[in-house]
Amino acid sequence: MKGHLAEVTYPKGHLLIRADHIEPNLYFIKKGIARAFAYQGGEEVTFWFGREGDPVISMKSYIENQKGYESIELLEESVLYELKAVTLQKLFVEDLHLANWGRRFAEQELIKTEERLISRQFRSASERYQQLLRENPDLVQRVQLGHIASFLGITRGSLSRIRAEIR
Repeated sequence: MKGHLAEVTYPKGHLLIRADHIEPNLYFIKKGIARAFAYQGGEEVTFWFGREGDPVISMKSYIENQKGYESIELLEESVLYELKAVTLQKLFVEDLHLANWGRRFAEQELIKTEERLISRQFRSASERYQQLLRENPDLVQRVQLGHIASFLGITRGSLSRIRAEIR
C-alpha cells in the first residue's frame, strides 16, 4: 500500500474535505490535527477530531459514492498521506490481509461513533469534558475552546464554567 500513498502538506485552516462534494481521496494524518463539522441552523457543529495516526475520510463519499455532509478543516499545518479511494478498494480485492485491516478499521470507527453517541445521550457536559481530558488531554492544548465546546454540545460560557469548577 505504501507505494500508493502520496505525502501532502496543507496549511492551518485548509478545508481538506468539503460538504456537498464527493471526496475521491482518503487521508492519514502524519502530523497535525483536524476537525469535522457540519452546519446546523447556520452554526458550525464540530463532531470529530483527528490527529496523528488517524484516518480522515468522508464515509458517505467512500461507501456510497455520494456527496458527504461534513467538512473537514485542518487546525494546524498538517502533513498527510493521501490515498485514492478507488485504489484502496482495488487493494482490498487483491489482498486479504489488507481487506481484513479495512474491516477492523470500520469496526473500530463504529465503536468510536457509538461511544460518542452514548456519551452525548447519557453523560452531563461536565462528565463529557472530563472524559475528553482523560482520553485526549492534548486536544485542549491544540484546539480552540470554541471547537471543543461545540464538540461537547455546549456553549463557550458553559465550557468556561466547567473548566473553572474543575480547577
